[in-house]
Amino acid sequence: MNNPKVYLVVFFIRAMYAGLHITSKAALNGGMSAYVFVLYRLVLATLFMAPFAFALERKAAPPLPFKLCFKIFLLSLFGVTATMIIYAVALDYTSATLSSAIMNSIPVVTFIVAVTFGQETIKLKRLSGMMKVSGVLLCLAGILEMAFYKGPHFKPLNHHHLLGHGNRETNHPPTNSTKTWVLGTFLMTISNTTWSLWMVLQEPLLKEYPSKLTFTTLQCLFSAFQSFFIALALERDFSRWKLGLDAGLVSVIYCGIIVTGVAFYLQSWVIEKRGPVFLAMSTPLTLIITIMGSYFLQGELVNLGSVLGGLLMVGGLYSVLWGQRREQIDHNTPTEVERKASLDVKENGITQV
Repeated sequence: MNNPKVYLVVFFIRAMYAGLHITSKAALNGGMSAYVFVLYRLVLATLFMAPFAFALERKAAPPLPFKLCFKIFLLSLFGVTATMIIYAVALDYTSATLSSAIMNSIPVVTFIVAVTFGQETIKLKRLSGMMKVSGVLLCLAGILEMAFYKGPHFKPLNHHHLLGHGNRETNHPPTNSTKTWVLGTFLMTISNTTWSLWMVLQEPLLKEYPSKLTFTTLQCLFSAFQSFFIALALERDFSRWKLGLDAGLVSVIYCGIIVTGVAFYLQSWVIEKRGPVFLAMSTPLTLIITIMGSYFLQGELVNLGSVLGGLLMVGGLYSVLWGQRREQIDHNTPTEVERKASLDVKENGITQV
């Protein structure tokens, strides 16, 4: 249960997602279409994952009936395609720091979804239950704070940026910055909600189809087809479909191979080992790495509101985590009746099989 490999893998997953925020924002700042960006990312991920899935699991993978295939298709539609597109649009409206900060709502939302599906419990009359509720409220306060309060900016120390487009919060004119910032914040929250639902619903599907590489490849393949038709409908300027030797190409390669390919597989592995809530609880690591990376590599203007909102959500996150840990301790601690029964068994010399 306390396998150190799980913690190491989780750290690498969070570092990969920090790179996702930074490189994606650089690509969008360079003028790349959010819809086309998601499409290319999914196509590249599919091409990267398919050979590994075929080589390693073609004999071991169980049969895939139509009903299960359709379930994976639907899971891909709202859990991968919708999440990625909404996230890309929201990131275009906000900043890499805010996107990583607001990701701290994922554990709380995942917990709420897990409670809804009966995978987690909450007891309001106990301290653990009250801490969980407090965590949800802190998370909500953090989202609202980031949406409606920016505050002063922290000036970048480095003025030579590897990914270019420094000192930019969004691509949009200053007159629309407040509206787009608020809209982007709530779109990011919606994206996190669909992502949380994806993590929870993925667990029972993995029990039906335990071949994780094939499972991940199928999701990428289905989402690539779905995002193609969405991009075709929403992005009619075909000049924005072109890839050049710039941050857009770097981001597509990184997000397609490292994030959508490798990280998706590693997430499935962690969810199988420790469950979706455990994976979600590691989210604050992404905020720390992203702030450092976007500040020094992009020269992004980190505002006080994003930092304070992120801290509120981290507080909410660990409030829920503390509540869960307390429930585990209470569950594993024998009650007075159980201790007395155990003592009677020992005194009477009864052996339990």
